[in-house]
Amino acid sequence: MGIALIIILAVVVLLVIGLYNRLVKLRNNRENAFADIDVQLKQRLDLIPQLVEAVKAYMKHESTVLTDITNARANALQAKTINEKIAAENQVSSAMQGLNVAVEAYPDLKASQNFIQLQEEISDIENKLAAARRFFNSATKELNNAVQTFPSNILAGMFGFQKEPMFDLGTERARAEETPKLNF
Repeated sequence: MGIALIIILAVVVLLVIGLYNRLVKLRNNRENAFADIDVQLKQRLDLIPQLVEAVKAYMKHESTVLTDITNARANALQAKTINEKIAAENQVSSAMQGLNVAVEAYPDLKASQNFIQLQEEISDIENKLAAARRFFNSATKELNNAVQTFPSNILAGMFGFQKEPMFDLGTERARAEETPKLNF
């Protein structure tokens, strides 16, 4: 009986160690995935002042749009945690959509070579961000599955692992789900 108990305890200890290490790897994978997003966000934030300057000359009346973008960028630069950065990113995306709407009223601006180049760079970064977000959400899903499924959920609770939020559209979800309105 003594040797059987030792074997059972050894198996349990190995199982606990394995589950804990898996949770740590999944958490680190999620953080690494967000680091990829962070690189793209930094590039986008670096382009925003250039975009604002290119647009300023044309859009003297839309100062609130430019102020919103500048404020959103400042908030994004101050965000520290992954969750703060996700919220700030959603604010930047919303402000950029407001800019895109305002730009439509300025045909000369849309023809400006500098503006076109900046738009292409931002579009490229947006595509890279979308891919990085998909990878991040996949890593988050794996972590959340491990945190919520048995038996790792027991260990997750004991060591402070918790369900983490996905990187989604946030407040922009309603706008994205609206049916486009066509005017002829």
